[in-house]
Amino acid sequence: MTNRRFLRLSGADAHSFLQGLVTNDVAKLAHGAVYAALLTPQGKYLADFFLIPWGDAVVLDVDSSLADMLIQRLSMYKLRADVQIAEVPLHLHRGTSALPDDGFADPRAAALGWRAYRDHPQTDDTTDWEAMRVTHVIPETGVELGPDSFILEAGFERLNGVDFRKGCYVGQEVTARMKHKTELRKGLASVDLEGQAPVGTPLLAEGKAAGTLFTQSGGQAIAYLRFDRAKGPMQADQAKVTWHGQTENPSN
Repeated sequence: MTNRRFLRLSGADAHSFLQGLVTNDVAKLAHGAVYAALLTPQGKYLADFFLIPWGDAVVLDVDSSLADMLIQRLSMYKLRADVQIAEVPLHLHRGTSALPDDGFADPRAAALGWRAYRDHPQTDDTTDWEAMRVTHVIPETGVELGPDSFILEAGFERLNGVDFRKGCYVGQEVTARMKHKTELRKGLASVDLEGQAPVGTPLLAEGKAAGTLFTQSGGQAIAYLRFDRAKGPMQADQAKVTWHGQTENPSN
């Protein structure tokens, strides 16, 4: 898979440095891979990535489109901390077979199998990852996840991407307030789809804006919904969209 880049963070302060920045608890690296995000101080999404234990260091597995920005942000926050950031030439392998000796269980959902980091490209996996994402409502960088995203609306609690007991991190106050609302009013959900429409097509319910249609596969799709307006049939261009009322972003 060529759309990922890998950043190695080493140095005596690498773990504590990340702990003060990212949405998840870095201590979980003792048990395997960790899914997390970096947010703005206003609580909006900047990047999502996997943290991988790598000896005394940590490797960040991030979408290629965000790697340069992430290096810049991390370097800005680093100040005088004993942290070195270097790109490493790894290749991501994924599968849903038995976990290999060098693999890490995907922390977002058991159905997503494993991730391994090797020195040669992967050529033999035939999993339909797009269909898998739609079935399990897994947001993707640059598609369902963008600069206006809030991670709880994107399902990060369900995907084990945020820890509410770890203490402070950038954007923590806004995220905590959203967690303790009575319910989320907007978020990603699985919808049924008749027809097709381009990713990013607005959803209309009785002529009112009800959300946005995203990734589609096999008569299902991921949609970002205003839950109060998504109760009946919706239109996305010429496609008919139906939500059955099951929120993918549980709160309290």
